[in-house]
Amino acid sequence: MGRKLFCEINPLFYDISVFKERTKRNIKNKLDNKVLAKDKDSNELPNIVKSHTSIILRKLHNVDMELQVNKKTNLQIAASKINGLIIHPGEIFSFWYLVGEPTRRKGYKEGLVISRHGLTHDVGGGLCQLANMIHYLVLNSPLEDVELHHHSDALFPDERRRVPFGTGTSVFYNYLDYRFKNNTDNDVQLLLWVDDDVLCGELRSEKEFPYRYKLVEENHHFKKEGNKYYRVSQVYKITIDKKTNKEINKELILDNHSEVMYDYSLIPESEIRND
Repeated sequence: MGRKLFCEINPLFYDISVFKERTKRNIKNKLDNKVLAKDKDSNELPNIVKSHTSIILRKLHNVDMELQVNKKTNLQIAASKINGLIIHPGEIFSFWYLVGEPTRRKGYKEGLVISRHGLTHDVGGGLCQLANMIHYLVLNSPLEDVELHHHSDALFPDERRRVPFGTGTSVFYNYLDYRFKNNTDNDVQLLLWVDDDVLCGELRSEKEFPYRYKLVEENHHFKKEGNKYYRVSQVYKITIDKKTNKEINKELILDNHSEVMYDYSLIPESEIRND
């Protein structure tokens, strides 16, 4: 068994570690001269770059459904902080700059969170789904990620998955942020809202972009290494010229090798490779 990190020895040390990281981020933000997007407009920009929906209430193995119900409230609050945001050319989107600290006073509830390679619950839990939504919209555009923290483990079996595995991002107030830059000459806009039990998102633009994009996952399988199973695949971003409908670029954006953290009996046998 490996050595424990300092912050894992005692909960107090963990709190000290979190405080240290948040302080470092606050200092960095004050010294940083980057322009963060903050303007909002209730008028929608005319061109839809990408739209997407994701189910909020998912039945996850060994997870209390109440945490999923609470997540819906958390998503509604956080989405309202971003909905209508305009990101001007050269500006940077920061998830936590806009959402702020999720606290009970602001109406946030206990939800599921990923912590130190495990699952627990905390106030504001479930906001990763909102960050995942935004990241997926950005992946289907020419915009540029500037801060991204991938989930390193496969925490759940697939439950009506509609996007390639591994394309999510971790966020944890405030030092694990999700940020992207508008590196185009075009205003873009984020629309985010909750409709019944579905999280909805749109990325819009002032002028139409000449390309469209799609993500494909290839070589997906599970592999046993020693006594552990890993989920393996490659995710590519394909650029397509709208005028000719021809593929002009295929870029590897993610090479998944993620430890399976759930019950191995839930891995489909047909997806296990022994080579």
